[in-house]
Amino acid sequence: MTHPFTTRQIPFYLTASGPCPYLPGRLERKLFTRLEPGDGPALNDALTHAGFRRSQAVLYRPACEGCDACRSARIPVNAFSFSRSNRKVLKANDDLSREEQPAHATMEQFQLLSRYLDTRHGDGDMAGMSFADYVMMIEDGAQRTDVVEYRDDAGTLRAAALIDRLRDGPSLLYSFFDPEQPARSFGKFIILDAVRWSQAQGLPYVYLGYWVPGSEKMAYKSRYRPLEILTSSGWRRFEDTEFGRQTEMDFGGD
Repeated sequence: MTHPFTTRQIPFYLTASGPCPYLPGRLERKLFTRLEPGDGPALNDALTHAGFRRSQAVLYRPACEGCDACRSARIPVNAFSFSRSNRKVLKANDDLSREEQPAHATMEQFQLLSRYLDTRHGDGDMAGMSFADYVMMIEDGAQRTDVVEYRDDAGTLRAAALIDRLRDGPSLLYSFFDPEQPARSFGKFIILDAVRWSQAQGLPYVYLGYWVPGSEKMAYKSRYRPLEILTSSGWRRFEDTEFGRQTEMDFGGD
């Protein structure tokens, strides 16, 4: 039998409970393990497919007592159809070049991130991040990882995304962008560009991380249709789950 990574026993740990960042009044707890250089890429693939998420050299998933709201989400790109509003966002960013860079932190990226955090997330956990912190965020635990840079015609860095390249598509870990150009809808653009890129590469999915029903900050993910979420019975189309049946909203139709 062929194993996707070394067969050493993988140790898992539980964090202490703390305030949930998504649902007020609830507590979160995480199950996690560390990536080792020898088996990192394959282990990252396997555990991401099982609902884990990478942050630096750690793979984690929620393991909260009395709550299982967090659901891993991915876009099946072959079934994705770009709506009129999607095409409008792509057209608004036609002037940007897409450059895949190795996972090496640069001061230019950090300065853009700092502007983004100061404007959008000044009271968040990442506020006040130092350049050393940013280096760890980008380089520690990198597993077939790129920083995708988006530059305008003048060569100015306008947006960037930290992406792990899994065997069946990119996992979008974190993105940041110029906060002074809201008309470009950079957040949407980066996801749509990942879908477009995956279609061109013949890869079936784009992984979006966790979708959390009831969390306003995560609601945008359910607007990308079709969407698959990870349930106790495996990956299922969003509309075929209890969450999809209970959700009444327009998911991007024009």
